[in-house]
Amino acid sequence: MRVYLPATVRMARGLVEDKQLQPLSGTGFALTPALRESYATGDTEELEYAAMREAARASLRLIASERAEDEKAELRRVVVSVDVEDATLRPDLDHAVVRLSGPVPWKKVAAVHVDSPEAEDAVRAAADVIDSADLGDPDAEFVLGEAEDHELSWYAPQEVPFLLELM
Repeated sequence: MRVYLPATVRMARGLVEDKQLQPLSGTGFALTPALRESYATGDTEELEYAAMREAARASLRLIASERAEDEKAELRRVVVSVDVEDATLRPDLDHAVVRLSGPVPWKKVAAVHVDSPEAEDAVRAAADVIDSADLGDPDAEFVLGEAEDHELSWYAPQEVPFLLELM
């Protein structure tokens, strides 16, 4: 199963160094039966994109947490796509949520998706209001939409060390 793991640049650096990624609380997002049922239409690619967008939104929460500790935290959303077989469905949490039982080894990484530098201002603003957006604040939702208008760039696993070196 393809699972999209929310991450940060710091976590991506750890993935490269440790050759594994421990998702926070084991949380990931995937094209689950509940996600498929929640959409009236959409092919597999569109629904996987929806799961990845959920992971990108969760990445904003991780960035907000890092910024609370360090104002200089890097402001780019990161989503790590992995292929695993041990994901547990969690429709009680949300349609696309899955849980992983442990760290994901580097060899399971299919791709890494990262914001471009142009997204940093929008990501900063979105990370500042992510909690309000989750609570339904329409102004915060608008700010979040500004960040979500930026598409994440795709990188093959072997490109990630070089990408991080350039950041």
